[in-house]
Amino acid sequence: MDQIELASQGDWRPSPGSVYPLLGELYKEESISKREDGRYEITEKGKLEFGWSSGMPTRQPRSIDDMIEEMLSYISYLEDVKRMDTSKIAHNSDKLKDVRDRLTMLVNDLDDQESRGAKTDGGV
Repeated sequence: MDQIELASQGDWRPSPGSVYPLLGELYKEESISKREDGRYEITEKGKLEFGWSSGMPTRQPRSIDDMIEEMLSYISYLEDVKRMDTSKIAHNSDKLKDVRDRLTMLVNDLDDQESRGAKTDGGV
């Protein structure tokens, strides 16, 4: 986590709650391996998956589940930034509200579809 803080020039110091779940998932996918000293390193599979052979990563979500996991990672990042310095995200309040509203509408639509489906499936 110290290395991430250094790499981000002090803009982000992730919490264990946002880093370790991600490391666990990457380890399970065999995108990283754990060294004997307890540190993690990217595997060849991970380099290919993240597009690191040519520099910066360019990983694209492969499924809806991947997209949601990526969104959760970004939310964890924003929560960590907010804990450190609210001013770094405060100017994006309107954009965050837009994201909230759009996700709320999406979830409400899904809930409506489920309730309509339950009514037709439960029939008289």
